[in-house]
Amino acid sequence: MDFFDKITKKASEAYKITADKTGKIAKDTKIKLKQSELKSNVSDLYEEIGKKVYQNYLQKQDDIPEEIKEDCIKIDVLNDEIERLLNESLDLKNQKQCPYCYSKINKDDKYCHECGKKQEVDKEEEYREVEVEILQDDKNDKEEDKNIEQEDFKKIDFNVEYEDEKEDKKENEDEI
Repeated sequence: MDFFDKITKKASEAYKITADKTGKIAKDTKIKLKQSELKSNVSDLYEEIGKKVYQNYLQKQDDIPEEIKEDCIKIDVLNDEIERLLNESLDLKNQKQCPYCYSKINKDDKYCHECGKKQEVDKEEEYREVEVEILQDDKNDKEEDKNIEQEDFKKIDFNVEYEDEKEDKKENEDEI
């Protein structure tokens, strides 16, 4: 029996050591998770502070230090590039962004399918459409003119004799 008691005692000790280590690992993991959560909260606060400073910059407040203004200008440049790339991507798909709800919609949609607001006509696009109409009208006019010229050409009497030809003909007749 002494043998089984020793095995039981050793197993019990091993269980206590394992449970203790597992408990410490679990507690350490909880501590690290809490640290990570708190660091995330700090990052969120930094982001909020940054947004407020950037909003102040946009509102042209003068109390912003020069080094922060430089970073705000960098943000402006990056935002402009993001906007340009977004528009380029949308153009490839013949889409645009609703100025009210920022949904992606087809360029020729009169109303947004998300918010229902009437879409403003893009002046540049309107000019292109007018230019296309004008070019089309010019093309039609040229084709019309060409058709008229062809009709006029068909009506021309090629038996018309010029004065020189009449004189030559008369001389030839006289000689005969």
